[in-house]
Amino acid sequence: MPYQLTIQRPVEIDGLGLHTAVRSHVRLIPAPADTGIVFRRVDLDGFEIEAHVRNVARVSYATSLMKQGVLLSTVEHVLAALYSCGIDNVYVELDALELPILDGSSQPYIDLLARAGTRTLRRRRRYIRVTRPLEFSDGERRIGIYPAEEFQVHCFVDYHHPVVGPQEVKMIVDRESFSRELAPARTFGFMKDFPGMQAMGLIRGGSVENAIVLDNDSVLNGPLRFPDEFGRHKALDLIGDLALVGRPLKARVVAHKAGHASHTQLVTRLLADRTLWTETTEAHVLVSESESVVLSSSVPTVR
Repeated sequence: MPYQLTIQRPVEIDGLGLHTAVRSHVRLIPAPADTGIVFRRVDLDGFEIEAHVRNVARVSYATSLMKQGVLLSTVEHVLAALYSCGIDNVYVELDALELPILDGSSQPYIDLLARAGTRTLRRRRRYIRVTRPLEFSDGERRIGIYPAEEFQVHCFVDYHHPVVGPQEVKMIVDRESFSRELAPARTFGFMKDFPGMQAMGLIRGGSVENAIVLDNDSVLNGPLRFPDEFGRHKALDLIGDLALVGRPLKARVVAHKAGHASHTQLVTRLLADRTLWTETTEAHVLVSESESVVLSSSVPTVR
């Protein structure tokens, strides 16, 4: 699609926040060209927070944004849906500090976008085309971004659990593939981690209705939607965090045991180094490519 998209009509949904247990109402509203994805806290006079990595605040058990002291939490699931569906411009209004977890996946947002429809705007879409690799690691966690003609993700996880085990997801991401393969995959948690998380004031809204729950050797609230639902959900989270680049990507991203911190650090490092990428439309390059690049430590591609 060479032109920018917004949604055709406003749509809305509500639910509880995973960590705050506060009910919030979300409304998606069409936005003009070059707006991007912008959150509006309607409970705070419509205060706007752009979905951009410069506004990232916390990335522990969810991705949170903050601007001028105003916080917005758990944005990754709605961002993954918007980004994968090619929605360039939209206002996301909500009346609390956390997006609702809904069923723990992006499927409710995909259904919402189906009701919203799309509208083509008279402005060319601008992509970030990666031209040189960027790679870094932190212990077992590794992540890299590489040149590609389409947006691709390759995600590997291994939680050393009898049900989870090593899982690997590799795919070209577009509206159809995301809706079919990733959107239904739910967030998950391990019973052994819950006391510590609750002591930190987290997962107060968590339940078997909005997350896969595992004990030491089994799933407590099966069946799973996919045999590798855990790896698929981590790929979903990766896409939601990559949306914070602020432009559609033409690149391949490989994440090995990575999490929100690695994802957002990748976006920050990428945008900070203009020798790694060019800005393009589908028709031509808008920013000339640099001749040099400084690479970080080498990380092998996940096989």
